[in-house]
Amino acid sequence: MNEFDSYDELARRNLEMTDREEAEAEEREGRGLMTARQRLEFLFDEGTFQEIDRFVTHGCHDFGMEKKRIPGDAVITGSGMINGRLVHAYAQDFRVMGGTFSEANTNKICKVLDKAMQLGTPFIGLNDSGGSRIQEGVCGLAGVATLFLKNTLASGLIPQISAIMGPCAGGASYSPALTDFIVMVEGQSHMFVTGPEVIRATTHEEVSKEELGGASTHQQRSGVSHLVAADDKECIVLIRELLDYLPANNLEVSPVRKCFEDPRRREPLLNNFIPADTRVPYDVKALLRTVFDEGSFFEIQSGYAANLVIGFARLNGRSVGMVANQPAHLAGALDTAASRKGARFVRFCDAFNIPIITFVDVPGFLPGKDQELEGIIRDGAKLLYAYCEATVPKICLITRKAYGGAYCVMSSKHIRGDYNFAYPGAEIAVMGPEGAVNIIYRRQLAKQDEGFRQEKLDEYRQRFANPYVAASRGYIDEIIMPEDTRWKLIMALDRLKTKMVKNPRKKHGNMPL
Repeated sequence: MNEFDSYDELARRNLEMTDREEAEAEEREGRGLMTARQRLEFLFDEGTFQEIDRFVTHGCHDFGMEKKRIPGDAVITGSGMINGRLVHAYAQDFRVMGGTFSEANTNKICKVLDKAMQLGTPFIGLNDSGGSRIQEGVCGLAGVATLFLKNTLASGLIPQISAIMGPCAGGASYSPALTDFIVMVEGQSHMFVTGPEVIRATTHEEVSKEELGGASTHQQRSGVSHLVAADDKECIVLIRELLDYLPANNLEVSPVRKCFEDPRRREPLLNNFIPADTRVPYDVKALLRTVFDEGSFFEIQSGYAANLVIGFARLNGRSVGMVANQPAHLAGALDTAASRKGARFVRFCDAFNIPIITFVDVPGFLPGKDQELEGIIRDGAKLLYAYCEATVPKICLITRKAYGGAYCVMSSKHIRGDYNFAYPGAEIAVMGPEGAVNIIYRRQLAKQDEGFRQEKLDEYRQRFANPYVAASRGYIDEIIMPEDTRWKLIMALDRLKTKMVKNPRKKHGNMPL
């Protein structure tokens, strides 16, 4: 074959693939879905996607598979620019053999993931697959297992984001689970290890795909999903927006955006925002939106463990991770789900040099038999471990109350908090005044009138339930007025830009998993 024949052959093959893809695009468009190629083109900046391994086919000869060889083998891989930064990605094509994993196409995915690690770029997977290709047997499993290894090696090195844009079944679900963030599409995504048919055959339980592994299930109950979109386009927009808060790898810092707001901006309304009565709830998200740069509040896992708010925001243009107790749900108490949610987020921020700002209003760990049996000791220790281990800048603000072990856990000075602030009305103690007086004066209360009880409550509040005792010991660096919150946080963040702290040298710790 001469040079001109080679060009003709390439043109013929590209034309065949283009015709097939156009036909599939029309069929999927009728159902409101994008094709794998359309998804990648929408993900990347216009005209920047560069595909590799377009003509790879599988090598299986069993069960008639030798007659079903399609170039690309159910996955499109390559790289492109997102907001001007290089990113590597893959998109599974469900129209080709159900988007199933073969040894050949998982090798394609591993190839671009290896390149992402070598070049220090984020890695995105657009998943739409029926799982491992049964006809390949152990060869298909070998490819998927290799991908699991690559995901693990890339963890903490480069950001990894998975979009579930269709089915994601069986062992295939573990690759997204090993990545940093999972985005699902409402009514379209389904993610489970064993599907409804297998469950029905083995346990005789009747469950729908949506109930078992739909976007709402994983957003609200399991916590597997971090973000939920209404359709393909919103899913991809969320990924692009999320990436804008993250660095390209663990050696870089997040992009800094121009901030047109006054960093010294005061918010007098905050002085009366938090109710003086610690039993009255308020929405901490309103406080966060007021303090951070306008429009920069990007919440993660909003439907799961609502008593703890996590996400990203910008402070004077700089990307930060935020963790906040939510008094409007379970009074902001820490339970098993919130502890796991917070721990994983804190560790992600620490891995990628993102400063952590913690807003504390916590009555303690949620009491109850169920919580103890579910492992609140172990899960609470996960959050504690994550904060203790983190070496990124850590700023803490106690807005109202910080009681007991939860005070210690939530980025306190004792676990290497860099700047710890408190509002004048903050209460810092082993427990609330009511509980403390009931224990300390248990015998006297049985013999005295209500006036004695009130006297001891006032005494306890004055001696312990205020920030000044902690400040006198150096546990609180500064007591600030709520209206000055934004400027105080910006100054602290600016002073911590050159922070240099390293943990003791070791292979790794033994986190209480």
